[in-house]
Amino acid sequence: MAQNARTVKRRTDVKSLKSIATRPIATNSRIRREEKIQRDMYLAYVDNVLSEKAKGNVEPFNQFVRLFSRQNNSSEAQEAVLQLRSYLAALSHVVSKLDRTHIALVDAIVHMPWAIMDTSFVKAYISFMGMLVSARPEYLNSVSEMTAQSLTYQAAKKSLGLGFAESSSSPLTRRTVYDRVHNLLQQLISLVPTLPSILYPILARHFPHKRQAQFEHVTYIRNLLRLSDYCPELSDRLLGLVVDKTIQIDVEIQVELEELETDGDADNEDLFPVDIFDTVIGQEGDSSESEDEEEGGDDEDNYSDLSSDAGSERDQDEDKEHENHTKHVREMVTKLDCILEVIFKHLDRRSLTLTKPTLTTTSGTSTPLTPLPAFALDGSFALPASPVILVPSTSPPPPPSPPPALDLSLPTADDADIEAQRTLDFHTLLSIFDRTIIRTFKSRYTQFLLFWYSSLNNTFRDHFLGTVVSKALLEVDQPVVTRATAASYVASYVSRANFVDRTETRNVVRLFCNFIESHLGTFDECLKLQEMGKDAVKQSAEQHSVFYAAAQAVFLVFCFRWRDLLEQDPNEVGSDGLDVNPAVVTNKVWLPELNVIQRAVTSPLNPLKVCSSNVVLQFALVAQKVGFMYCYPIIEANKRADYAIVPPTREGQSALNNRTGLNALMAKQSFDADLSTFFPFDPYKLPRSCSFIEGIYRDWTAVAIEDEEEDEEEDEDEDEDDSIDGGRYREEEDYHMHGPSSFVDRDADMLGTSLGGMSISPVHHMRPPLTLST
Repeated sequence: MAQNARTVKRRTDVKSLKSIATRPIATNSRIRREEKIQRDMYLAYVDNVLSEKAKGNVEPFNQFVRLFSRQNNSSEAQEAVLQLRSYLAALSHVVSKLDRTHIALVDAIVHMPWAIMDTSFVKAYISFMGMLVSARPEYLNSVSEMTAQSLTYQAAKKSLGLGFAESSSSPLTRRTVYDRVHNLLQQLISLVPTLPSILYPILARHFPHKRQAQFEHVTYIRNLLRLSDYCPELSDRLLGLVVDKTIQIDVEIQVELEELETDGDADNEDLFPVDIFDTVIGQEGDSSESEDEEEGGDDEDNYSDLSSDAGSERDQDEDKEHENHTKHVREMVTKLDCILEVIFKHLDRRSLTLTKPTLTTTSGTSTPLTPLPAFALDGSFALPASPVILVPSTSPPPPPSPPPALDLSLPTADDADIEAQRTLDFHTLLSIFDRTIIRTFKSRYTQFLLFWYSSLNNTFRDHFLGTVVSKALLEVDQPVVTRATAASYVASYVSRANFVDRTETRNVVRLFCNFIESHLGTFDECLKLQEMGKDAVKQSAEQHSVFYAAAQAVFLVFCFRWRDLLEQDPNEVGSDGLDVNPAVVTNKVWLPELNVIQRAVTSPLNPLKVCSSNVVLQFALVAQKVGFMYCYPIIEANKRADYAIVPPTREGQSALNNRTGLNALMAKQSFDADLSTFFPFDPYKLPRSCSFIEGIYRDWTAVAIEDEEEDEEEDEDEDEDDSIDGGRYREEEDYHMHGPSSFVDRDADMLGTSLGGMSISPVHHMRPPLTLST
């Protein structure tokens, strides 16, 4: 019995195995056939929708459009994304049919929150967009508008409110979203050669207003600079756009940073403890309001003048206005600092590695931009079972694809290629400087981009110096205000850049002294002809303005670089160049061209009267201490002349028109006071970006003569209780006993302190920016 049972069981097992063997096995070819059937179903559905639309039946088309424009924040979001991906695949086959009559469908697809969906949908979307702009160029503007908008700070956050938020497998960071947008842009640029010319004005239009918050500026600027890496056609224009917008913020900062700190506690908190691109979208906090919204308040009519407390309320209003102004300036300073830091880092990275599409990690390492694979129509992804609209699937969605691994190796390039790229970037910056920076008056920090970049290469330094010197002295067709500004740039650059060597300093001073000598020669000839009663071509006040700008440039360079203007090596004068014995230096030979400066200061043009009083006082102090010349009698005469009253008679008018008066007065009016106090490379005080400037900048303390401090201490030892009359008497006594130098020591010492501080330029609180026009 047992044996029979075993036999029956064996036969049963054999039958079972035979039945299993006869079942159909799912082969790859069968799976491909099923996927093809599904794709054909979706394609047939889409084709039917378009056909019905052509026949006048718009209801299926409108229903189809609503699929891409509706919000799906429920449990059906994943299924909706799967079906939309399938519809995009089907539309890719009929993209040539999507003419202007189907603009509602295209707009719905273009403006859907595609960048926050899963990776497979993003690939399908990018592939579809590439096909769309290739087959239907009329939609290129709409797609370009969408991509530009997607690079802004607010775009990613707004996408969360448009739906499909649950379709992403994990919380999305801004870096992921912007990576996807850049992948789309990169593909579109490769397909449409004319896209850069269309894209630029759109990018410029979406640039944040200067009153918007700093993280909005930083986000958009970082994206624009990244775009310039893989789109060389836009590189120059995008950097120019960024600098133009930066300088608009820069010119509003016309107060010293130390003054902001004394007005209240400075906000030293690190605004970006974590890279803003690594924050999760929607979790940044409510900090995206623009500054003008924060500053805005309820406007109420003020009827306080009718009450007895009107004065105190007015004082409160003034205090509040001052507080708001201080807050605004502090925010602008922080914003400018963050923006310049981004630009410096961008240029620094490009100067070290060959330009290629890159991602920037949180540690600052540049890594190659990993492109999204092209979307394929060969069944490389699973399709829903049927094209029924939003029918929940019985099977779970496929697991999300893991993010592609980043290649952490730095791109390699030959030194020649990197140097060629550096040269290209330098010429771009120099073009921006000539077009924008030098023509914008009272910018404080933006010009340091050229200051820093020119320090990377001796050729760049020579080229920059040659450009500004030529603009100041040789290009006579330039506006006078531009030439005077260029002279200020030369003087400030040579004085402050510690990478400008002795030879270059001497060459610059030679050129300026030769210009001054030529101008004085022409001026003297005119005076001689006038005294002889002959007609002569008079020099205009504008021509004199360039002369004064050149003289002031020499004065300022002398204050900082007098050691380099000695014919003998300054190391032989003193081990550190400080604490110099005037008797020793007096016997040394100065640069021969400097002889014209003594002639200039005693000429009727009188530059010591017209140039910046701060520079004049410091030049007089340094020139006296190093034995170059003694200027104080002329300075004192100029002070007395300011208070002289010319009688309104023919004799008085004649005296005013003599050689010592007329030209100086003409020049005083033409040489604008703002220009005479504009020094572009005053000390750099922005805390975040200053690291790029610190090692290449010359502070006043490094070149100041030590015994200035002794003079200050002597002045402080005077009795403070003297009356005003007694003080005046003591000053007159000092003048007669010790010469004019004692009369102006106080101003000179104040200037020495100023040179070591924020600026030797006066503070301008509410002065509107002046843009130099050609």
